[in-house]
Amino acid sequence: MAITDIPILSMLRMRLDWSQARQKVLAENVANSDTPQYQARDLVPLKFEEPAELSAGGVSNVILARTESGHLGGFGGGDPNFRTQGKTGYEVRPAGNAVSLEDEMMKVAANQIDYQAATAIYTRSLKLLKTALGKS
Repeated sequence: MAITDIPILSMLRMRLDWSQARQKVLAENVANSDTPQYQARDLVPLKFEEPAELSAGGVSNVILARTESGHLGGFGGGDPNFRTQGKTGYEVRPAGNAVSLEDEMMKVAANQIDYQAATAIYTRSLKLLKTALGKS
């Protein structure tokens, strides 16, 4: 079996490649922040296939029952003050540019953290394989 056939390593390598491509797109957004009519772009999030045991059996949702009025509601059905809100619109400058440098910098930082995490997991996986082979 080749090292490229190990599923975790191939997924991590794919994740690293995706992070590098996303960094390039985000850098283009920042570089074109003053270009008229430029619209910010981003990559579609990377999705992996679900394991067979999860897709075959399915995951059932659990709903919490409130037996007394003093009990707190669970996620998804509780107080509307604590719901997350997504961004509904983007600011567009008079020149038609829709790049928000603050949003792009936050995406760059999140991408950097994801890349570092994937790199650390990849490195530790290789060290684990070396240890299993007796080559430390």
